[in-house]
Amino acid sequence: MTPASGRFNPGDRVTVKFEDRPGHLRTPWYVRGKHGWIERVYGDFLNPELLAFGKDGLPKKTLYLVGFDYDEVFGTGQGPKDKVLVDIYDHWLEPLA
Repeated sequence: MTPASGRFNPGDRVTVKFEDRPGHLRTPWYVRGKHGWIERVYGDFLNPELLAFGKDGLPKKTLYLVGFDYDEVFGTGQGPKDKVLVDIYDHWLEPLA
């Protein structure tokens, strides 16, 4: 397996970009702008946001499993102590400053 070329490693804290634009976006609305952490690095894959429009999907993007605290996503302050896990591509993530 080829090593992933992404910027993040498990445990790194990240923020999901809060971006709204036309097109085939693979990042759920409910996690945009939220803070989480990298749970797992899956590897590099063709970019589905380009593939959806018949393009070649290049350059490949690193796909991560990103974890969020339940309250960070749903803002209840009284939710279960669960976490929400979402697959997110590298170009949607920024390092948490």
